[in-house]
Amino acid sequence: MGRLVVAEFMSIDGVSEAPGGEPGYRHTNWVGKRHEAKQIEHKFQEVLDHEALLVGRVTYESFAGAWPTYKGPFADRMNGMPKYVISSTLKDPAWNNTIVLQGEPMAAVAKLKQNLKGDILVGGSRTLVNALRQHDLVDEYRLMVFPVILGSGAQFFDRREDATNLRLTATHSFANGAVELTYQVLRGEEI
Repeated sequence: MGRLVVAEFMSIDGVSEAPGGEPGYRHTNWVGKRHEAKQIEHKFQEVLDHEALLVGRVTYESFAGAWPTYKGPFADRMNGMPKYVISSTLKDPAWNNTIVLQGEPMAAVAKLKQNLKGDILVGGSRTLVNALRQHDLVDEYRLMVFPVILGSGAQFFDRREDATNLRLTATHSFANGAVELTYQVLRGEEI
């Protein structure tokens, strides 16, 4: 059974909108402006460590519009790895090795977790991640927090009444002041 690992870029004030240059946001490319080589190496290793990628339609369209044009080992891995998309509108994905999950989305993700031996990486996909969280399907969060307060933009986590209990399992800091915090989701007797 695979674990579901959410990896997200966010600002100190919890904004995750348009980190890589997506149009329409005042602070677009706020991560790209601050990235350093060690972070790119770190993210590449993260992708190598996962069997598959799971994204929502909006993130899929952003990734599929960019990754096929890139060259090098990171691009080769992103373009070659199995990709799963949750979407009610995407029917014929053009990005190679992409499957649109069928049926009720959260049941399809639960089945995917059961069927894959390796871990599944979720990148971006704010709406999807919040639905996964609501259905208790996330096993780990890797939040790379950048030293910037954006002051506007979509917050990564929706406000919910139910708490999600976490245990910090790792930290990784970078020279540019960013810190990746890795949290395991606690369930039942672990709390």
